[in-house]
Amino acid sequence: MKRILFVQTALPCLALALLLSGCTSNTTSAKNPEAEAPPPAKVESVADTGIVKVDHPDRFPLATAAGRDVAPELNVTGTVSPDVSRNVPVISLASGRVVEINARLGDEVVKGQLLMRVQSADISSAFSDYRKAVASEILSRTQLDRARLIYEKGAIPQKDLEVAQDTEEKAKVDVETARERLRVLGVEADQPSTTVDIKAPVSGVITEQNVTAAAGVKTLDNSPNLFTISDLSEIWIVCDVYENDLPKVHIGEFADVRLNAYPGRSFRASVDNIAPVLDPNLRTAKVRLQMRNPGMMRIGMFVTATFHGQSKQMRAVVPASAVLHLHDRDWVYVPVAGSRFQRVEVAGGAMLPGNMQEIVSGLQPGQQLVSNALVLQNTVEQ
Repeated sequence: MKRILFVQTALPCLALALLLSGCTSNTTSAKNPEAEAPPPAKVESVADTGIVKVDHPDRFPLATAAGRDVAPELNVTGTVSPDVSRNVPVISLASGRVVEINARLGDEVVKGQLLMRVQSADISSAFSDYRKAVASEILSRTQLDRARLIYEKGAIPQKDLEVAQDTEEKAKVDVETARERLRVLGVEADQPSTTVDIKAPVSGVITEQNVTAAAGVKTLDNSPNLFTISDLSEIWIVCDVYENDLPKVHIGEFADVRLNAYPGRSFRASVDNIAPVLDPNLRTAKVRLQMRNPGMMRIGMFVTATFHGQSKQMRAVVPASAVLHLHDRDWVYVPVAGSRFQRVEVAGGAMLPGNMQEIVSGLQPGQQLVSNALVLQNTVEQ
């Protein structure tokens, strides 16, 4: 009787427990959407560290590398330098003291513009010699006229007349020499003065100044240039090219020049010279480019020069998202047998329109690769 009563009591309790368990299971399933989602992708590494295996490879869409004909490029750095053949020194052949300066470093000057005035004892001495020469020439001419008159009357022999003629010719030479000396010193014989005007011999920019107001100007032998005027209408671009890259550079070819100060603009320059001697420390050669100054180039500016090869090469073009930048290197994932992907190192090139990127090496046109390498890489690291 007791056993029958226990069974009758236990059966309702067991049914109630099963009902509550089903309700709890349904509530938990409704509140947890992840329970209905497909299982996450599992990655299995194989012996080769560059190969990964996934159980759902269809989750990583593939792209096919396109082809593009491009000429090989070499990018080097350089600086803007003046054309030394267009650097003109400003000197004074007369020593003395500076009494006036009308130009300074960095000024643009035109040919014939007054730069400075120098008070010089050399000018006074030269004028003195010129006046003496003129006086001697006048006396010699007067003596020659007298000798001719006397010779015509037979009072002197012919040799005395010839001596007078010789003296007159020498006196003329002395006058011309004294006048030329004044002209060399920078003054004119018909404008006596103790100062000399130093004028710009050419038009350009003053790139060097070695004189100040009231300074002394020494002789030409032991004095530096007073000024240096550079004609910057034509300039040089001096670049450093490593010896391994020298076969890519040829005299007469053209290079694209870009200024760091104006990154959006490009200019064309021709290769004018390749230095025959390498820098022993850097193992680079100086390559000189020559071009016309567009007006914005200043001495000392940094530039980037791009040399283009003569023969074109076929390079792969892939979506930029297919290139993974990891540890300062570029990688792509390419499919291999089964559900495996191999990580391949490539050399990324220039970015192209349409969010595409050029591959310099490591991948051939027509090869397939994962279109979004970052997604696969994040899955691998999970």
